[in-house]
Amino acid sequence: MQFKDFKYHDHRNSHTELNEIYFWTTTINNWQQLLKPDENKIIAINSLQWLVHKELVKIYGYVIMPNHIHLIWEQLKMNGKEMPKNSFGKFTAKTLLNIMQMSNSEALNNYQIDATVRSFNIWQRDPSAVQLLNIAMAA
Repeated sequence: MQFKDFKYHDHRNSHTELNEIYFWTTTINNWQQLLKPDENKIIAINSLQWLVHKELVKIYGYVIMPNHIHLIWEQLKMNGKEMPKNSFGKFTAKTLLNIMQMSNSEALNNYQIDATVRSFNIWQRDPSAVQLLNIAMAA
């Protein structure tokens, strides 16, 4: 398939496969600006660096906005039983929650949910994953 033959499907699809390149976007719950402080951006960057260091992902580019992250990346292998995107989400969420809990931040209330499996949700469900046929599509 050539680049000119690429067709974007307008439905959200969070499913990803290993060894495929994706333009991936994950958003803070309710579009809150949790990533505005540099300290919180560093948490996301550290998580990405760890995934790269462990050779679980290859990152072609990223941008961190106050309320979401865009990545062009390839997930290379599982991190135990989970996909690297899940490891990223789990680590960053737990770290950000711990910081808010330790500082007794009222902002913590903004992420509280009524669910049986967890009490808080940092990331919105269903991140967007658009598969790129090759890295040239990102240029």
